[in-house]
Amino acid sequence: MLFDSTLRRELARNFGGTLVVIITIVLTIMFIRTLGQAAVGRVSPQDVALLLAYIGLGHLPTMLALSLFVAVVATLSRMYRGSEMTIWFASGVSLSRFVRPVLRTSWPVLVLIALLALFVWPWQNERSAELADQFDRRSDLSRVAPGQFQTSGDGQRTFFFEGSASDATTGRNVLIVTSRGGVESVTTARSGHIESEGDSRFVVLSKGQRNEQGAVNGGKTLSRFDNYRSLAGDRVADVRNGLPPKARPSLQLLREPTAANQGELVWRLGLVLAGANMLLLGIGMSASNPRHASNWNLLFALLGFFAYYNLINLTQAWVASGRLGMGAALLAAHGGAFVLGLALLWWREHGTSRVVVPRRRVRRRVVAAAADAA
Repeated sequence: MLFDSTLRRELARNFGGTLVVIITIVLTIMFIRTLGQAAVGRVSPQDVALLLAYIGLGHLPTMLALSLFVAVVATLSRMYRGSEMTIWFASGVSLSRFVRPVLRTSWPVLVLIALLALFVWPWQNERSAELADQFDRRSDLSRVAPGQFQTSGDGQRTFFFEGSASDATTGRNVLIVTSRGGVESVTTARSGHIESEGDSRFVVLSKGQRNEQGAVNGGKTLSRFDNYRSLAGDRVADVRNGLPPKARPSLQLLREPTAANQGELVWRLGLVLAGANMLLLGIGMSASNPRHASNWNLLFALLGFFAYYNLINLTQAWVASGRLGMGAALLAAHGGAFVLGLALLWWREHGTSRVVVPRRRVRRRVVAAAADAA
């Protein structure tokens, strides 16, 4: 049918263009943020591109849902402004008739959102946690770039070294300033490298000296060494032993129905249900008067979208804290949004005509009664 094909073609075109713009904006912001974390030593510079890919996959369900919602509102609003909706309404096509072609165009995107939210989201969170854990296991010397001062993870030591041209894991002309337990020490060495024993990490320095000074009594100690071995940090636990709920598979969350796991499930299922409900809300929110020069439909639609997704985060927090059950949270948030979408659609079709006309009739009766009384 001409009606279905025209609407689906324009909707698909607007969805593709909106998705490209949103992905470009989000990835640019995330790229700048990831570079900032790499600059301060929180992530490895070599893993920036990989982390950006994981972050993009994690935010892709939200970007798809937003692009689909904006495409629906923009397409139908354009049809209102071009008086095409007036022609379709005059031909006997109701506003609810638009639901079927919109769903036929959007169902592959909704399936993709479900797969990303239920399966890809925990996988990318697990991989990101593993990258962060691998970076934490590295030597403090390997975290910094040659010729730069860097503070260790515990904040008690400051490092400086010059890179070795022959071995990337070895530093030359190492300087370590330590402040711990009321004792300040300055350790210098010709070279240094890292050694691992189990979960412990040790810094091994060669050909250097160590100056210690007590902060209380002012006593000084000078010692020289050929080899110096020091614990680089506390034991690093395996990230797999303590994965957060957002990094656990959905089936595992179902098998372990704790409050935190159910809260995470509410968030994942909420992304899927919200994507479907926003289509229905978008059809009702796109109505506008073609005689008005300004059109605020898209702005109000975006505000409604962000309010809805903040509600998803709020229900997740309520379920995770035990204030609300999983079923009650899904029914209250998404069932309410579905009912609101149906009510808005019915009001756009029938509410205006059924409310305005009786008021005019009442006014005419009042005027006629006043004239008779006079």
